[in-house]
Parts: sequence; structure tokens; C-alpha cells
Amino acid sequence: MGALAGKTALVTGGSRGIGRGIAERLGRDGALVAVHYGSNAAAAEEVVKTIEQAGGRAFAIGAELGVPGDAQALWAAFDRGLAEHGGGEGLDILVNNAGIGLFGRIHEVAEDGFDRVFAVNAKAPFFIAQHGLDRLRDGGRIVNVSSGVTRVAFPSAIAYSMTKGALNTLTLTLAQELGARRITVNSVLPGIVPTDINPWLDDAQQQVRVAGYTALNRVAEVADIADVVAFLASDDSRWITGQNLDATGGAGLAV
Repeated sequence: MGALAGKTALVTGGSRGIGRGIAERLGRDGALVAVHYGSNAAAAEEVVKTIEQAGGRAFAIGAELGVPGDAQALWAAFDRGLAEHGGGEGLDILVNNAGIGLFGRIHEVAEDGFDRVFAVNAKAPFFIAQHGLDRLRDGGRIVNVSSGVTRVAFPSAIAYSMTKGALNTLTLTLAQELGARRITVNSVLPGIVPTDINPWLDDAQQQVRVAGYTALNRVAEVADIADVVAFLASDDSRWITGQNLDATGGAGLAV
């Protein structure tokens, strides 16, 4: 029996990268995990298979984010999947992980790109939470995957950084809003993690450079972030809410 036995979790963007690591970790901890994907159903089914092979329970749900009606479509798919897998009704853990990157300094960002990154990274989590409140059980958890770029100046990703700043504000406000229901809301702020959103990290020299940014002098692993999310999803974090938890390995501590 894991720490999350009897719980149901939804991880957006759970088919790859950090989201996959989170989904698999929550599955190992005993939760029934809804693995959301935007377009790659095969990848999500692979995550489901991995969770099941480890003795867990999971199902995949598809919904494109950043388009009108995305939150409603996601929750409709979740409700169907939950019913098909005998999960009853309701949700205990919502992990807003899905996001896209956008690199460019202020004079390089086009309006359509700006709108797209905000639609996926900020607007979608807002309405996913809004439409999920009647499903989220009292004593539940919301974990938003933000970014370490919100605590430093990062000119080459200004629009992306702004979306994550908005997510942190959502975290703070929802924590106050939902506290009476004993629902905690926190953000996790990863640093640079070698996933497919950062293909340039395949280069060994770049890995050495990135490791040098951190106090712990290594490149992050997906599990480093997934384990932090698992803590915030568990009862051990019951007295923590409204926090932006830095998970960068101490990046940028020196001046």
C-alpha cells in the first residue's frame, strides 16, 4: 500500500518529460493516474503500460490545450476514463504540468506566439482548475509545475517566464480560496531538465555548463522533480500551501 493508495490523480502533459516522471511516481505511490496527452496517444499509452507493469493503475485521456473549450474537453475525457476504469467519481490530486516553451527576447516575440504560450501555460491551468473544483475532493491537492525562471531575469524567454509568473499567482490565490476545504495548492519550480523540450542538453559541454549553474553541481533528472511533486501530493505536505517550491538544485545562488 503506497502513500497515495485509494487516491485519484490527473497529470496534464503526462505522456513525456517531467509529466511522465510525475505520472509514474504517483502510480508507484498507489494513485489511480489519469495520464493526459495533447496529441501523442501512443506515448500516453506507453506511460500507462509502464505504470501497470509496476503494479499500478492508470488510463490515458486526450485533449488539446490552448484552444477554446479545452478544459471542458479534458474533464469530459477524464470522467469517461474514470468511469471505464472503476474509479468512481472525483479527484484527489491535480497536477497542472502541461506547457510549451517560447524563446525570444522582447523584440523577437510575435503576437501569435505570445498568445499561444499564454493559452497553454496560463489560461489552460486556470480553467482546468475552475472546471475541476466540483470534482476535487476536500483535502485534495493541486500542484502547478512552474519554473525557476520566475525568480531570475531571463530575457531570452520573457513571454514563457511571464506565463509561469501568472501560474505562481494562481497558486497563491487558489491556496487562499480553497484553504477552507483543506485543499492545498503549491507550485514546483524546476530548473533546466534534460527533456525533449531542451534538446540542446544532449551536448556534453552544455550539460557541464548547466551543472555549473547549480549549487549541487549536476544536471537535474526528471525524478528530482517528480519526487518533489509526490511529496506535495502526499499527506506529509498537509501544512504547506500557497508556496513556490524551488527545485533547481540551488541554481543561481552565487552572484
